Amino acid sequence: GTAPHEMRFDSVGPVAIKINTIIINLFQSDPIDPSKSWWQRTRENLAGDFSSIALLIFLYLLQVRILSLNAFVDVIVLQGVTLGQQAVFSFVYWPFSLKLLWAPLVDSIYWRALGRRKSWMVPCQYLIGVCMLVLSFKVNAIIGDPKGEQGPKVVFLTLIFLPLNFLLATQDIAVDGWALTILSRKNVGYASTCNAVGQTAGIFLGKVVFLALESKDLVNRFRSVPQETGFVDLAGFVFFWGCIFIVSTTLVWIFKKEVDNSVDNTIDDEIVETDDGELELGIVGTYAVLWKILQKRPMLWMCLIYLTGMFAFGATDSITDLRLVDMGMPKERLASFGLALMALHILLPWMIGRWTTGPRPFNIFLFAYPYRIMMCIVFAVLLRFTPGLKIPGTKDFYISYYLFWIAAKLFEQVGSYSIFLSTMAFHAQISDPRIGGTYMTLLNTISNLGNKWPETLILTITPLFTWKNCHLGSGINTTETVLYSCSRDAAAELCTSEGNTCNIYFDGYYFGVGLCSIFV
Repeated sequence: GTAPHEMRFDSVGPVAIKINTIIINLFQSDPIDPSKSWWQRTRENLAGDFSSIALLIFLYLLQVRILSLNAFVDVIVLQGVTLGQQAVFSFVYWPFSLKLLWAPLVDSIYWRALGRRKSWMVPCQYLIGVCMLVLSFKVNAIIGDPKGEQGPKVVFLTLIFLPLNFLLATQDIAVDGWALTILSRKNVGYASTCNAVGQTAGIFLGKVVFLALESKDLVNRFRSVPQETGFVDLAGFVFFWGCIFIVSTTLVWIFKKEVDNSVDNTIDDEIVETDDGELELGIVGTYAVLWKILQKRPMLWMCLIYLTGMFAFGATDSITDLRLVDMGMPKERLASFGLALMALHILLPWMIGRWTTGPRPFNIFLFAYPYRIMMCIVFAVLLRFTPGLKIPGTKDFYISYYLFWIAAKLFEQVGSYSIFLSTMAFHAQISDPRIGGTYMTLLNTISNLGNKWPETLILTITPLFTWKNCHLGSGINTTETVLYSCSRDAAAELCTSEGNTCNIYFDGYYFGVGLCSIFV
């Protein structure tokens, strides 16, 4: 059997990497004092780490993948971009899936006076801020008028946001590595909580708040004199966050010093250490460590699980909201769902922190996975009955329908966030802080790639399995008379130009949900 403190790598526990072997340093949780409340225990456990946690939350919030890219994609989609164009634009996310290729450079090349992590984080965030300031003056022209002849320039947008996301991915490597040393070893599991809370705040500011303030219909309810625009437009929003990036980066550069708060681990004397306790391996040495990690059988099994496991949710995550908008749900209502979920997104990381910071955080993943698959089926059923739940003679839905969707999304997010938190906590615990950027990036890259390739694939094949018929009439006057098939784009344009309606009679979305579920 396995001795209590000599666990193999296939057990869950923090892992310290050496050049030729993997050694285990099992983190033992302190016994729980039943006389103290959850809040008292949390405050005591986080003593000394509060400022570091606040900084990490802010740095994760600053990742424009949340503040601008996700919100920007949603804005484009809601303005009528096709699934094929959306598949093209989805490639801008790929730097986050491929950042492993240059993560060893981030770990091995740095300016000692500035610090290993700040040497990359500071210039990347400055460049991001400058790019956003420049982009703010051209973004409206690039988007075009979706209601006119000049629609969004999707390919051009992809070419712009791809290098921007390269900078974001590099910043992400530095922040992930810093999270392993800025927090004490007993609280390193809270790195996932910081990530989740920061991303939640970013989603709220970059998607919910922006879409609400950009909507003239919503804003005019609070104006004495209605206007043709909202409080802000995308250009102003991008300019604002460009300024925030530059100012906040300057403050972190000046006032925050890099200090290694992780517990020292024993390691061979032939490996030279820096003053901050991290390994000085050089570029070749760091890539050698990465290669040896990838050769381990447990890591190969983990790669297989991560690259295939998230396929079960590909159709639901990438297309559900698009179909709701196509069926007539206002984008403002869809964005407002996020408001109802904010409390869950903020509280859940702290509520399950007891398990994510314990010795077996991945158990939460195992419990939440089948639950999420069930919610994918629930979403498909709700979407199937959506067209028949509109108020007769109008384009709006019954209030009860919106409540059903809020409840469904609430239950789905419990599973989704639990999987995300347990995965990130698992990564933080098994990553050696001495090569934290490379190790965390390896694990997160595999996880991100497993999340993104199913979305790109599903967005590409869904139109191929979506069949439409051209019905006589339009709007509420649409009849059941079928004129011809309008599955192809040219036929769909002809149908609408003749004053008729191109309706879906078999949605490839359901094919995607079924394929994903059966595959798993």
